[in-house]
Amino acid sequence: MRPVIGVTGPDRGGLAAWLFTAFAVLVVGGRPLRIRPGRPRAVDVLDGVVIGGGADVSPALYGQRRALAVGELADRGANGWRRALGYLLFPLLWLFRRLLTKKHGGLDPARDAMEQELIAQAIERRVPMLGICRGMQLINVARSGSLHQSLEGFYDEYPAIRSVLPRKRIDLVEGTRLADILSYSPCRVNALHSQAIDRLGEGLVAAARERSGVMQAFEADGARWLIGVQWHPEYLPQRPEQRALFGALVEASRARHPA
Repeated sequence: MRPVIGVTGPDRGGLAAWLFTAFAVLVVGGRPLRIRPGRPRAVDVLDGVVIGGGADVSPALYGQRRALAVGELADRGANGWRRALGYLLFPLLWLFRRLLTKKHGGLDPARDAMEQELIAQAIERRVPMLGICRGMQLINVARSGSLHQSLEGFYDEYPAIRSVLPRKRIDLVEGTRLADILSYSPCRVNALHSQAIDRLGEGLVAAARERSGVMQAFEADGARWLIGVQWHPEYLPQRPEQRALFGALVEASRARHPA
């Protein structure tokens, strides 16, 4: 059985994120189903859920006013061969950015509302769920957590690493589900975000951090399959541990319907 995995995104844009996430789900045995504000889906038709990346979560949802946005993301701070590789990949990254929903700093209230409802349904029905970047942040807000609207103050030097390449080093928390899936720590991930978790939501525990202290992943405590990651595993199909993350989601979704 190929479990149906709902993948959320915006009404306009988001094509690159959808295609890469759909591919990641397909290659590990799942059947991706695109979900947008203009075409929502009830959790009843889904075996698993991916809450995707994109526009910033509205700060009104966690009781804050909107702060000034950090500048446009780019691959900065690299040197040597990493800088050269970054230049070679820049046209592709530029295309990704144009295909994605909106530049970081934009808001999408219709998407916020649609995804909040889906998150609530998935939690109530214990449907396996993976949050990616914005998706991780919105799940945290839905669990009464809050966000840092800007990460500038977390780094000794600014701008911090912003790259589609796996250049950011993170440490996994021993004994977590995520550590078992990714298999080793520290590991390297990409970084396309300007916001991050501040106060962790109810029922969630930290699963990975970077050296600055920024939370890079969380998961639900107990047996529930719910993981949020700050990076974009869909853009790292060459990394076996990132494919394993989607594989674990699909297997957990399949397990809801034993033969």
